[in-house]
Amino acid sequence: MIAVLSDIHGNLPALEAVIADAHAAGATRFVNLGDSLSGPLWPAETAALLMQLDWPTIAGNHERQLLTDAPERMNASDRFARATLDDAQLCWLAAQPATLSIDGIRLVHGTRRSDVEQLLETVEPTGLRAATDTEIATRLGEEVALLTLCGHSHLPAVRTLGDGRTVANPGSVGLQAYREDLPYPHAAQTGDPRARYALVRDHQVQLRAVAYDHARAAEKAEREGRPDWTTALRTGMAPTDA
Repeated sequence: MIAVLSDIHGNLPALEAVIADAHAAGATRFVNLGDSLSGPLWPAETAALLMQLDWPTIAGNHERQLLTDAPERMNASDRFARATLDDAQLCWLAAQPATLSIDGIRLVHGTRRSDVEQLLETVEPTGLRAATDTEIATRLGEEVALLTLCGHSHLPAVRTLGDGRTVANPGSVGLQAYREDLPYPHAAQTGDPRARYALVRDHQVQLRAVAYDHARAAEKAEREGRPDWTTALRTGMAPTDA
């Protein structure tokens, strides 16, 4: 059984709780869909643990941004993480591929064509909605894998198309809500501070939610001057003011 994690965002206590839950559930393998470190929490400590575990890991948009954006162009989460990472950790990030195929399962962060494109959701001027089957099929393109695992949106979901292909997002280990301005202003939120991941057995997906010391993570974000993260970590809801 494979444990599927994504969007850890440097939330070490959430990661540790998910690993313990996955082992207790019988997981023998782990994969990581990216956005592992960026945020005002414990990026270096999270990197050290993930490097030790040596799971198959792909890069998310925050890995790309952290490695390639000039400091003055980085957002606050990437800038915080970048300042804490040593050379070995940066090399580890740089070696991560954009996509992988494992046992016939496709791993992507957003979609195969973009690490910032959501696979199971569509952002419109009115906000975020679930993607239609046609939109999902278009984003999958000629993907032949019967199961595609994606992250990026932080929203856990499983969808099976009429052609038999399934797409699953395990949700976010480390951050259950955020507010974003691109391509249109929108909020993504689970309404629950528990950490999210998924278990896969024989291409069947089980979404999991795990309690952890989210108050500790919220307090860390507050100390680092990130009230947006503080709210999201405490409540699973995006702050009302961007």
